Amino acid sequence: MGDQFSKDKYFMSKALKEANLAFQKGEIPIGAVITINDKIISRAYNMIEQLSDVTAHAEILAITSAANYIGGKYLIGCTIYVTLEPCAMCTAALKFSQINRIVYGASDTNKREGFEPKKFLHKKITTMGGVLKKESEELLNRFFEKKRNYNNLKLN
Repeated sequence: MGDQFSKDKYFMSKALKEANLAFQKGEIPIGAVITINDKIISRAYNMIEQLSDVTAHAEILAITSAANYIGGKYLIGCTIYVTLEPCAMCTAALKFSQINRIVYGASDTNKREGFEPKKFLHKKITTMGGVLKKESEELLNRFFEKKRNYNNLKLN
């Protein structure tokens, strides 16, 4: 499939498709895919509102789906592609899943104990940020702009 950066962009584009599904359903548009040997084994997007579950982040749902696919709880040899850097909860779940690699698009500028690889992750887990960052940020910005405009209409 080519060099690693090309692969990363390709799989992040698939995570962005998931994020767009979340956007269409009124969820914060974050999407994730998990791969093993350059094959997608799970796809997910935020479903917090749909499921009324604060833990229904794209990463958590993708981890569960990938573990079901593999038939075990550890995601050794896997990579997650997620459109926004993981929060503390998702970072911990990724650590415990023993995933090998985390690739994310946009950085979370509203961090509340956010992604701190050196603090939370095992040293064997590699990370890379900024893959399709602009596209990820634009989708998030569009969502929050739409939400702000909707809330302003309700207030007037």
